[in-house]
Amino acid sequence: MASIYDFKALSNKGQEVSFAQYEGKVLIIVNTASKCGFTPQYDGLEALYQKYKDRGLVIIGFPCDQFAHQEPGTDEEIAEFCRLNHGVTFPLMAKIEVNGDKAHPVYNYLKSVAKGTFGSAIKWNFTKFLISRDGTVIKRFAPTVTPEKMEKDILEML
Repeated sequence: MASIYDFKALSNKGQEVSFAQYEGKVLIIVNTASKCGFTPQYDGLEALYQKYKDRGLVIIGFPCDQFAHQEPGTDEEIAEFCRLNHGVTFPLMAKIEVNGDKAHPVYNYLKSVAKGTFGSAIKWNFTKFLISRDGTVIKRFAPTVTPEKMEKDILEML
């Protein structure tokens, strides 16, 4: 079976990123959108990142425009929005799809190992996956679960 460390994705600057570089880190992988009711979660995600990055937490945002066209910008526009409006410093990847025939392989993997309440498909923006230091997908969090409510689970991994 594959591991999260077997995958690669493009950064929002177009550079290939190997997930193998995150081995030994606690990861949160989240599909994001700038024009969503859950967009304020960027603040909570950044707060967690700042609080725990020195202990090994990495948050990786994957912008996605598959839900009600709530991420219409370019990778550069998305990064600028996140930086200016939410102070985001955690890594943002290139915009992807999370469902369907063009779903990114990282998301196909995550959905296969951590199904949601209604099956494997991602239902909306800000679905979050928590991955332990050994690469095990520990938990999938619904978009309605705020980053603050994930802190206990994160601390158990750190």
